[in-house]
Formats: sequence, C-alpha cells, structure tokens
Amino acid sequence: MKTPALIAAGLCALPLAGALAQPCSSDHTPRPAALFERFVSADCATCWSEPHTPAPGPSALVVDWIVPTPSGDDAPLSSAATADALARLQALARAAPAGTDVHTDSLITAPGSLRVAMGPAVNDYVGTIIRFSPPPKARPPLRFWLVLVEQLPAGAEASPVARHVVRNAWHGEWPGGALSDLRPMRIPDGADVERLGLLGWVQDAAGRTVAAAQALCAGQPVPLPRPE
Repeated sequence: MKTPALIAAGLCALPLAGALAQPCSSDHTPRPAALFERFVSADCATCWSEPHTPAPGPSALVVDWIVPTPSGDDAPLSSAATADALARLQALARAAPAGTDVHTDSLITAPGSLRVAMGPAVNDYVGTIIRFSPPPKARPPLRFWLVLVEQLPAGAEASPVARHVVRNAWHGEWPGGALSDLRPMRIPDGADVERLGLLGWVQDAAGRTVAAAQALCAGQPVPLPRPE
C-alpha cells in the first residue's frame, strides 16, 4: 500500500510537469506594492457580507483568511476556514478576531525576485512552484508564504468585494540564499478548481515584506472581440 506521501508525490508529477511547461505564473505581472490581508471569523457570517468591507487599491496583493473557531463545523463560514489562518495570525502576533481584522504591509524596495506558478489540477492536487532570489542585504532568516486561493469576484457568494480566499497554504523559514521548491498542494473539498490562483510573499527577520507575487490566471478578464 502506498503511503500518503508517495501518493501525493505521484499525484503531483503531472501538475508539476504542466507547471513547468505552461504554468499559470507570476511572470510578466506587475509587482504588488503592498500586502493586504483580511481575517474573518468563521462565526461571523455578517462580516463576510458587510457592505463596508475594507478593500485596498489595485496594486495590493489581497489575501482573505477564514479563521476557524471553537464552533467547528457549526460556524457559518466553517467550510472555508483553515488552520493556516491561525498560523498566520500567530506569525503576526495577532489574536483571532471576533469579527474582521485587517493587516497591511507595504513592500520595501528591494532588487530580489520572487516567482510563483501552478499547474493544472489532477486528482485533487495541484503542483506549485516558488522561486526566490533574495536581495543582497536581506536580513536572514527569511520566511515565505505560498497560498492557494479561490478567486471570488465582487457579488459572488454574497461578498460585496472581490476576494482571494485561502484554500491551502505552505509556509516556512530558511537561513538565506536562493529558494527553489516544487510542491503538491491539495485542493480542499468544495473549492472551485476553475477559480484557483496562487499567491506568495517573503518577509525578512524584521517582519518586513521584501517580495510578493501572484499567479491569478483564472481571474484575468477575457478580452471582448472587436467589432467588425
């Protein structure tokens, strides 16, 4: 019998091949100028549909975390809640919100480069790539976040704003130098595969965001045909 790790590795083989050949990637996309994270308690259904939900400008990397609560599956937003939201709050030294909490961070000017890419979905998994060349003066250790998101346009699922809802995440720390990794990420039940995208960012030892990138191919508008 194959172990879960071997199964995941096997499932990842095709997505990774696709990601390397024709990826949905951050190549040739504008560099985000800021990181904008919304944390919504899974208990607060009204927070999700609040008309005055905070929203950033178009140059921000937007991340929507649904924070699990002791209510578990009984929480109104439990289907999209993820323990990764708690890990992110802990990394930011912030408490789990009773409603909505927002964290913002401007990217510092740095010559380092970050690339993220994802392949097609195969058997509930998608292959992902993260590559980062740090700026010469980056203060190690560096911490990275790579998040698989479901893109929701404004008005979808009763949300007044467009959202990038986190469906899976991978994060870690390394002592410095270049980072390059290929990894399978599981697509959770209920996620719309056609709306998936990939976001990534890197922070230095001082907690400053030094790089960010996004691969949101599914969310790109389809150009209308020109009139004859």
